[in-house]
Amino acid sequence: MISLSAIVEQLKFQVESPLVFNSAFFFFFFTFFFVVYALVHKRITLRLWLVSLFSLFFFYKACGEYVVFILIAAVVDYNLSHIIAKTQNVRLKKTLLVTSISLNLGLLFYFKYTDFFIEMVNEWGNGNYNLLHLALPVGISFYTFENLSYTVDVYKGHFKPVNKFVDYLFFLTYFPKLMMGPIVRAADFLPQIRKQIALKSEDISFGFYFILTGVFKKMVISDFLYTNIVEVVFDDPTRYSGLYCLTASYAYAIVIYCDFSGYSDMAIGIARWMGLKVEINFLAPYQSSSITEFWRRWHISLSSWLRDYLYIPLGGNRKGESRTYLHLFITMLLGGFWHGANWTFIIWGALHGIALAIDKLRLGTRKPTYMQLGFSWKKVLGIAFTFHFVVFCWIYFGPSSIEKSNVIVKQIFTNMDLSAWREFAIHYRWILFTIIGAFILHQIPLNWNDKIINGITKTPFSLKVALFIAVLIIVGILKADVPVAPIYLQF
Repeated sequence: MISLSAIVEQLKFQVESPLVFNSAFFFFFFTFFFVVYALVHKRITLRLWLVSLFSLFFFYKACGEYVVFILIAAVVDYNLSHIIAKTQNVRLKKTLLVTSISLNLGLLFYFKYTDFFIEMVNEWGNGNYNLLHLALPVGISFYTFENLSYTVDVYKGHFKPVNKFVDYLFFLTYFPKLMMGPIVRAADFLPQIRKQIALKSEDISFGFYFILTGVFKKMVISDFLYTNIVEVVFDDPTRYSGLYCLTASYAYAIVIYCDFSGYSDMAIGIARWMGLKVEINFLAPYQSSSITEFWRRWHISLSSWLRDYLYIPLGGNRKGESRTYLHLFITMLLGGFWHGANWTFIIWGALHGIALAIDKLRLGTRKPTYMQLGFSWKKVLGIAFTFHFVVFCWIYFGPSSIEKSNVIVKQIFTNMDLSAWREFAIHYRWILFTIIGAFILHQIPLNWNDKIINGITKTPFSLKVALFIAVLIIVGILKADVPVAPIYLQF
């Protein structure tokens, strides 16, 4: 029999096992929460407080005392946005906006980049400053961007700030998207939260499909490839030939997609079961035939945020061709820096920025290849080239240092020993099958999602439950022995 002390211990933050969607504790606790949610969902204010408090508890279980920072952010930006909306003085209005931006970015920079800049000063300026070794509050990059977009939109008059603090707290802390996105816009999300919930069978099927596919992507495909090849090769690439490094690079492209899109899919599915719509964050990005298209399909909530709140304010394409290329480069460079305080992310962002500028220069006013319907060899070659460029960039994203990334590239281009490929194929057959299978699944047309969801909707409830249990059993059998923390948890 489980003792009360054991239950209390489970409710405490445990640094070695932060709460995420793919943990057993979340599955059981969310089931309990959802039952309570179903009982109170018609009482709107109570529902908002219930979800907000659960979200704060979820955040506490993920990062401990750092939960206080999201509460501070909610209080500060809720009040500042109201003052900004009421202020008629243009200079004061702008000062308040700058204050909000400075506070949000200041907190983000303090935790995320302080040690990075101390290292730069020590290395380049012969400094002797001690690192602070600050732990990064989980999800700070995501809720900071949501805070910023909310205040900026209020400042521009795109919408009025909410009148009740619980509404803003709900928006900022909503647990499905809190730690790893998608980054939701207040204008899209807030109008939904006080509506009466009336779930349709299509909503149940939609959530069912996205939760299951998300669980499978993350816990079966991503975790398996990460633990069996990516982690070991990326940790010390000097020990492996080019064949291993190339396979690990392909595997990582699958890992980061299935890890992040899988988590996003679970968030979107859970939200739909709660009567809320969160926009799709990935649209089969490896089907892209240009780098421009890739960024319209990959991490859509981030790329659209960077476009609206960085690229366009910089001047977008309104200040001539050369400035347009510069704005694209700066946007992607800062997008890379947003991911973390490491030169690998800066190089990754710079590579994508250069590629976007070249793509813009190459296309000009011509119709892009990906807009062409049907089959064409030009489009196929575009997809192949874009994918391999993206994989090359991932080599400067996944490993922990530039040195390791450079070794992987060197091994691929100078140490591609194919003499042992038969032995390699036999020994790593399940890894190769998983990579190939994941790529095949990724090429399924996007409209199949709607067809599958419609099919689930027409399926009897008992069969849905049986299918749900069957998938969970399969996941339980195939999942990695040791749970793997989501990659984007570190951002």
